[in-house]
Amino acid sequence: MKKIIYPVAAAIILAGSAFTAITVPSWTIADGYSISFSSDDASGIFKGFKGSIAFDEQNPAASKFDVTIDVTTINTGNGLQNKHAKSDEWFDVAKYPQIHFTSKQISKTAAGYQVTGDLEIHGVKKETSIPFTFKKTGTGGVFAGTFTINRNDFHVGKPGGDVAEQIKLNVSVPVTK
Repeated sequence: MKKIIYPVAAAIILAGSAFTAITVPSWTIADGYSISFSSDDASGIFKGFKGSIAFDEQNPAASKFDVTIDVTTINTGNGLQNKHAKSDEWFDVAKYPQIHFTSKQISKTAAGYQVTGDLEIHGVKKETSIPFTFKKTGTGGVFAGTFTINRNDFHVGKPGGDVAEQIKLNVSVPVTK
C-alpha cells in the first residue's frame, strides 16, 4: 500500500505545482517621472505618462510593461514650437494623441535589463528594444533608460528638413508598490 501512496502523492504535488501562478509585483507610477527628448535641433519633455508595470528583478521574463505618453502634453519651452509639434506636420495629436509601448520580452543584461516590445507613434507600430536599469529605494524604485529612435520610422515630420532624424529619449520613472 505504501508503495502506491508515494508515487500518487508525488504525482499530485507535481501536477499541482505545474498550475501554480507566478506572481509578479505590480508597481504604481509615482509623481516626478521624466520623459524627455533631444536632438541637435529640438528638445523637450512630455508631461503626461501613465500605464501598468509588473516587474520582478528575479524573474524579468514574467514582467510586463504597458505604458502611454500623452502627446498633447509636449513641452519644448516654446509655445509656437509646441503648437507646431502638435500639428499634422509632426505628431498630429488630433489623430494620434498617444505614444504607446507594450512589452513582449524583458531580459537581464550585463548593464541592467532590456525590454523589447511594440512602440506605436503616429499610427506606426514598430518593434523596439530599450535598455534600462531598476534601482530599488525602500518600498519603491526607479526605472531609467536612454535610447534613440529614428523619427522617420514613425513618419513624424518630413524626412530631412530642419530637425535631426535621430531623437534621443531619456526616461526616468519612479514607482511605488
